[in-house]
Order: sequence, then structure tokens, then C-alpha cells
Amino acid sequence: MKRTLTDLRRLKAEGTPIVMITAYDYPSGLIVDGAGVDLVLVGDSAANVVLGHDTTVPATMDQMTMLTGAVSRAVKSALVIGDLPFMSYQVSDTDAVRNAGRLVKDGGADVVKLEGAGPSLERIRAIVASGIPVMGHLGLTPQTATMKGGHKAQARQWQAARDLFDEALEVERAGCFAVVLEAVPPPVAKAISERLAIPTIGIGSGPMTDGQVLVLHDMLGIPADGRVARYVKRYGEVGRMMADAVNRYAGEVRAHEFPGPEHVYSMDDDQVAAFESAIGAGSIEGNTLADW
Repeated sequence: MKRTLTDLRRLKAEGTPIVMITAYDYPSGLIVDGAGVDLVLVGDSAANVVLGHDTTVPATMDQMTMLTGAVSRAVKSALVIGDLPFMSYQVSDTDAVRNAGRLVKDGGADVVKLEGAGPSLERIRAIVASGIPVMGHLGLTPQTATMKGGHKAQARQWQAARDLFDEALEVERAGCFAVVLEAVPPPVAKAISERLAIPTIGIGSGPMTDGQVLVLHDMLGIPADGRVARYVKRYGEVGRMMADAVNRYAGEVRAHEFPGPEHVYSMDDDQVAAFESAIGAGSIEGNTLADW
């Protein structure tokens, strides 16, 4: 059965941690949904993780709609969150509603996510008023990381922590059903989580949020380059397994070990003979075509 916003509120009330994961394609969607996660985010971090950019900023609406559609076709139980990319909602309420609607209508998302408070509050209100639920995102907001001194922890001084606390209250009042807290010191994340009625989802913000999120590729070690953020725990080394498998494949091809007889399709000898006759073939280096 499909998760609902009511389910998320119940999990928070019960103190049951909410499991969220970021995925970008159909096979990944099948895997994470089969594992029983509660939320699947199709993040604009796809710009980094699968498209090779240095930041999330280059992600486009076309790309996010395509990736969200791929994941949503796979996910049957978890709530699918479509991430609004940079400049898809900042300019106007009209843009924000149109693009949120595109992620839902064309991408199959159940809800959308956007970053920040301040000017984003009006965008949140507009999207919610159109009938689309919104998840907020505070703390380290990758789309505007340059303005915040780069990709680093936020709210480490008391005044910045107080400002973030107030922003969390504002996005709740604006209508968000949940909020991601990224790279926030645990005491700050704990205070926000205890004050808000809506669930908080932490990433690099300690264990006291109402849920946690990691990127699937990060937790599985894809790619296998050894780089990992402080807040990431590796639950597998799939990247190394993939590299090993491709190396073995390349070696077997070059050694004429693959494909073997079990990997080809058969053809009756009389059909081979008829084919040879039709093309005027006899044998190839002493072997008939039937030997293949």
C-alpha cells in the first residue's frame, strides 16, 4: 500500500524512524522500494552523482522530470519526492507551481521538494495551495551553497542556529509536510525536531531527527573512488564489485573465453547447410558454419 502523509505524521508521533533514500533510475527504484523504505527522493544531486557535474546547479527540469518518471514507475509503496532544480521555482509563484505540477503530472511524483526559507516561503504556499504537498530543505542547501560559504556544516554558531530554528518554524507554517535538515549540528536538529509538528529528515545532522536520508550510490560505494562525506556510512562496496565484474568480462573476451556454448542460440544442422548453400559458403578454415 502506498505511503501517505498521514503515515509520516503517525511515524513521528510513535517515535518510529522514517527511512528515506535518494535514487535516480528504474532499477534503483525497484531495489529501494522492495527494501520497504518510506520515502524515495529523486534528488537534483543527480547532477553530481549520475551526470558528472560538480554541483547540483546544472540539473534541469527536463532531466528531473525524466529521472522522476523512471523512479516513480518502479516504486509502488514508498512516497516519491520530485526535487525542484535550481531556478525552477525561484523566479515566481507561477513558475514554481507549473514546474511542481510537471514533476507530479509528467514525472509521477507524489510530492515535491524545494530548498530554503525566505523568498521560498511564498513559493511553498503557492505550490501547496495548488494541491501539491511540499517538503522543505534547510541547513546546507546545495543550490545556494556558494552563498553559505561552500558545502560545509551550517548553524554552528548560536545566532545562525537560532535563525535556522526560526526558518524551520516558518516552512512549517508555510505548509510543508516535512523538512530535510542537512549538515546541522545534532543539538540544533534535535531542538527543531522536538518543536515541529511535521517530521524532520536528517542528513549529516545526527540521530535525533525523525528520519534519515542517504544517497543510494553513496551508501553502496558507487563509484569506487574511495571518496565519502563524513555523514555517509558505506553499507556495501558495490562499486568495487562492478569494477571487478567488468574487468573479468574484458579479460574473458580478450582471451576468447566469452561467449561460451551456453551463451549462444542453436540452429539445426540442416538449416545451416541450407544457409551455406544459399550464400555459396563451404567451410571456414576447415570448420563448417554448423560448428559455431
